[in-house]
Formats: sequence, C-alpha cells, structure tokens
Amino acid sequence: MRVLIDQDKCCGAGSCVLSAPDVFDQRDEDGIVVLLNAEPPAALHEAVEEAAAICPAAAITVEQTERV
Repeated sequence: MRVLIDQDKCCGAGSCVLSAPDVFDQRDEDGIVVLLNAEPPAALHEAVEEAAAICPAAAITVEQTERV
C-alpha cells in the first residue's frame, strides 16, 4: 500500500488523524494533513483505508502495491 495526500484539497477536518494517527498528523498552524508514513505496515491498512473513505475533502489516495 502506498498513501498519497493532496494538501491543497485538505480542509483540516482531522478525521484521518483520528482513524490512523501513526500514518497522519496535522500541521499546527492550519490543521492541514501531514503524511507520516507513505507505506504503512499491513496492520494499519484497514485504518488508512477508513481514513481515505471518510475524508470530507477526498484528499487521501490509497494505491495498492504488489508484493514481490
């Protein structure tokens, strides 16, 4: 899994941080999303997918990557 964020779309709702705090954070000055881990471990995949699904601005994209 690879996680991409679009900071220009982010509205600072913080739902991603609540869903997956090991993967997402927010900037102190404006609440815009900060990606902490672009390739999270399998144990966090469900939380990341939930964060992407509930993001009100659709600022999170999840790409499935192949395991080699």
